[in-house]
Order: sequence, then C-alpha cells, then structure tokens
Amino acid sequence: MQLGVCYYPEHWSETQWAPDAAEMAQLGLSVVRIGEFAWSRIEPDPGRLCWDWLDRAMDALHAAGLRIVLGTPTATPPKWLIDANPDLLAIDHRGRPRGFGSRRHYCFSSSAYRRESARIVNALAARYNGHPGLVAWQTDNEYGCHDTILSYSADARAAFRTWLALRYHDIAALNTAWGTVFWSQEYRSFSEIDPPIETVTEANPSHRLDYARFSSDQVVAFNRLQTDILRAHAPQTPILHNFMGQFFAFDHFAVGQDLDAASWDSYPLGFLEMGPFNSKEKSRFLRQGHPDFTAFHHDLYRGVGRGRWWVMEQQPGPVNWARWNPAPLPGMVRAWTWEAFAHGADVVSYFRWRQAPFAQEQMHAGLKRPDNQDAPAAAEVATVARELKSIAAQPSARSAVALIWSYEAKWLHDIQPQGADFDQFKLALDWYCAARALGLDLDIIDPDADISDYRLLLAPSLPILSDRLIQQLKNKPVPAVFGPRSGAKTADLQVPTALPPGPLQTLLPIKVSRVESLRPGHVEHAGPYKIGRWLEHIETDLPADITTEAGHGLMFSQDNIAYLACWPCALMLRDIIAEQARKVGLATVDLPEGLRLRRRGDLQFAINYAPDAIDLSAVFPDAATFDYHLGAATLPPAGIGAWRIR
Repeated sequence: MQLGVCYYPEHWSETQWAPDAAEMAQLGLSVVRIGEFAWSRIEPDPGRLCWDWLDRAMDALHAAGLRIVLGTPTATPPKWLIDANPDLLAIDHRGRPRGFGSRRHYCFSSSAYRRESARIVNALAARYNGHPGLVAWQTDNEYGCHDTILSYSADARAAFRTWLALRYHDIAALNTAWGTVFWSQEYRSFSEIDPPIETVTEANPSHRLDYARFSSDQVVAFNRLQTDILRAHAPQTPILHNFMGQFFAFDHFAVGQDLDAASWDSYPLGFLEMGPFNSKEKSRFLRQGHPDFTAFHHDLYRGVGRGRWWVMEQQPGPVNWARWNPAPLPGMVRAWTWEAFAHGADVVSYFRWRQAPFAQEQMHAGLKRPDNQDAPAAAEVATVARELKSIAAQPSARSAVALIWSYEAKWLHDIQPQGADFDQFKLALDWYCAARALGLDLDIIDPDADISDYRLLLAPSLPILSDRLIQQLKNKPVPAVFGPRSGAKTADLQVPTALPPGPLQTLLPIKVSRVESLRPGHVEHAGPYKIGRWLEHIETDLPADITTEAGHGLMFSQDNIAYLACWPCALMLRDIIAEQARKVGLATVDLPEGLRLRRRGDLQFAINYAPDAIDLSAVFPDAATFDYHLGAATLPPAGIGAWRIR
C-alpha cells in the first residue's frame, strides 16, 4: 500500500524539480507518474528527440527516492505530426475532423498514427529501459476520454470492412446476421459497407453493435502495439493503463489482458455530479461522493487487473470539468484513499502535485496551490502516510459474491434501449448498491470468467448469454439471479427463436412474451415494492415468487436460478439479495444510509459517507471492544474505521 502523485516537470522551471521531489518524499509519497502528455517536448521537431530534460527530471525524482511510472505520450500527438498526417485525426459522426487544440485527437484505426506511435514508444522504451527509478510504464492516457473511441475516418472504414470479412467470411452470412433484407439493406460485398452514420433514421442495430465491437477491438490492438514494444525492451517492468469512471465504450477486460495491472482515475465529486443520481442523492453526498459509485469501479478494475490494480489519479480537491465542482468534505481525501486500499489497491496516486496556473485545467486542484503553498488535501495525505506505517498490507481475497458486468451489454442497451431511461450502468449500480448496503463484498467479473469459487452470482442484465456461462451453471450450480432482458438477444442482436431468455430456458422454464418500458411516474405495486421503468410478461408453468397486486409475476425461480422480470426497486433488490445470501450461508447486516464496509485480509474497514456521525454499535453491538487500527466505534462524517476481525 503506497502513495503516489502525478507530476509534470515540463510545466515547471527545472529549478523546482529537486525541491518538489524532496517535498513529495517528505510528505510520504513514493511513486510519481510523469510523461504521458510530453510528446512535443520529447520531439519538438520531426525526428529531433530531446531527452536531456527528461533524463534530468527522472534523475531528480529518483535521487529523492521516488519510483517513476513513465507514460507513453501518445494521447497528445503534436501539431507538426497532425500537419504532416491530417488523416490521423478522428472523424465524428457527422464526418467532421476532431481537430488539434486539446487532446485525444487521434483515430485508433489510423495506420499512420500506429506507425508514429510505435516509433515514439520504441524510442522511449530504448532510452529508459533499465533506469533505476523506473517502476512501471503507463500506456497512453485514459483511452476514449471525450468520446474518442468511435471514429468514422477512411482508415476506420477500411479496417471495419476487413474486420467484418474476418468475422463473417461470406457476405451472405453478414446479410443473414444483420437481417439486411429489412428495408432493402442487402450488401453484395464487404467493400460496400460503410460505418453506421448519417442514415436518415435509425441505422441497422446489428451494424451498430458490430461497429462498437470493432471499435473496441481497435483499442485493444492499439494498446497491444505498445505493450509488445515495452515488453520487448523491458520484460520485467510492469505495464498499466489508467481507465476512467462511468466509461464503457470499449471492453476494459479485453485491454486488461495485455496489462500487468489496471488503474483508474477516481474523481468521486465530479462523478456524483455527472452520474445517474437524483437531486436528493447529489445534495446529501455533495462533498463526499456517492457511497457506492467509487467502490463499484474499485471492484471493476480489480477484476480488469486480475487482482492487481491502482488508483492512478485520485481527486484531491475541486475539479474543473463537472457542471458544479464543490470541495471535498474535510477528511474525505483520506477516506477515499483508505477505501481504495480496503478494496485491494496497491497504490493510490493523487492528481496532481501542483495546480497549473495556465491552460485547460487551471481550475483543477492539486496537492499544492499555484503559489506553491499546500492545498488542504496535503495534510490528509500526510496523515495517511503516517497511518500506513502501522498497518501492514493485507492480501485481497476473492469475494463470495460476484456481479457480472458486460461491456457488450452496455453497447446493446445503448443501441436498443426500448425506453428512454433504460440505463445498463444504472441498473448494475442499483444491484451493486443493494448488495453493499447489506455489508457484502463483491467481485465484478466479465461474462466468461470462471465462476466456480463463487457462492452467489448477480447478473443485472445479460442480453447475450454465452455458452460458457450457461455450461458453467450446468456443471456447478452456483446460485444466480438474472435481471431483466437477460438472454433477450442472440450474438447477432436478434430476438431468439424460442424467445427470451434464450439459452437460460435450459435452466429455467420461462418465456418472455412481451416487454413494456414505463414512463416516469408510473408505478406497479407489489406489496412494499414499487416497480417502474421496465416490465416483462412471462409465460411459464412455474408459480411467481413475487407478483404485483394485479397478479403480474415479477420473479421466477427454479433450483438455483432466479429471474427478475422487471426493473426492481431498491427495497426489492435488497430483500432478494439478502434472501439469496441467507440460502448460501452468507451473513448480511442492514447498514445505515452512507455507511459502507469492505474487508481486506483480516482487516475490516468501515467508511462513513453520510453527513452525520454514525455509531458502529448500531450495526455491531460489540463495536466498542473492537481492536481498532483506524478510528473508533463512532465514525464522524468522512470517518474511517479499521479493526482486526477476530
């Protein structure tokens, strides 16, 4: 468990580098990330590589005892490269270039950009492989930020046609898969197919889904281009990428296969403002962030990194990019840091060292103000650094409960939501929140992950069910709860011949005969439960486990498999998950609003997201007798407690 910071030596006078490095070490930081936006300084003119300044910066940081994560600079190709290769710019859905002047202005499919990226990454790796301060590489920066995954350039069109030919082999197979006989969309060859944009009305949904799959694969290939080069030069140096929150335009599990660890950029207050939360939640958690949003991503990226993960950018103060940007509650930066460690993080790194007084992010806080005085978060970071000395790192074991997350499902639901408010992420987050409110720890896994060691599976919505998952459920009957629209589509995005839930019918004899999306304000009552948004009609001989007051079945189960034919409310979810946990012998607790738990090794952590103090004795009657390493039985707002489990 280590602390780090993001630093940009090219932004500051060289005379500041050594004092900055010494102050970082004195604060308790041990890792520093640099270089991910420095291409114009590394190569100010074509072919003229200027390493001397970066050499001195790396040496200054290393001399202070800091370990360096060096980013490849491919997120920001310089102006001279754009002028020489204008076709490397991404093209938006209206056919317009996404021009130079900010960042992430390249197309993943650009053959010219892949060549240039390979060249600069080769040069960087050759230069700094073996540097005594180098601890890891970071590929690029935040793939897809600013909606830059989907590009419709000429290179993308050509690559998509090749991708389709490899997938379908024969144009007749594609026509069948896409159902192009509808509206006379049939193609004679792959060379006739364009990206699915600028159509008069809705483009073919299967076409759109394949374009999302293709675009994700382009990110995987671009990342692999870099990881192959870095490993060839430095096979023992770990490679990471910093993913984002609430961003699902490519398959992070697939990219993670080529990484040694995953990392992500955690901005709880910005995400609260921009996330799928109501005004009451945004007001209550204004300065703390939502109790489960950050944790969801911690568990997601722990899964992407196969157990190894970092927070590469941790919010230390107000950000500049949300609609409103409050400051964290005093103590909250410390609490966020400890929560990441509780979920198994190896490193928590803050963004950034010093607030920049210029350019786009000058309103984004750092650990230091632009006048070089400490910002409020610096004292909290120093506190965590002192606390870490007395708490040994603990292994992060596999949880008993797994939530299945599918990027493909998110793309499919975005393409065919069948209702303006059917948000795949919101649904998954609701399920995650319900489990966390019961004190359960979760892993987040991909649909083809090994499920043999789990005691309970939660699948909020898996419209395309893989043969592997169905076979695993047959071979080892892990109790599983599936949510609405699971098994609703084939891999080609067609309705299954036997109707939804498709292959799940081999485990649960139900048939979805009709679906309804319900406008806001409409509620179906089922005892204490209020059902809105989505309702499915089920044909089956099974009795319903839960019905509406009008007799409409909402939940059906057989043996270990349960299916929810609705968008369940929070209370319904909580009750269902609690009952399923009880059946498999998992203890649950009813946590007060804002209190969350997470176990790491034999340490139990508790974090108070509520704006008021919480007495742990209300949950654990013997809380006053716990062996606390952090906090006490009463947690103030932003309070952290940690105790040894007896």
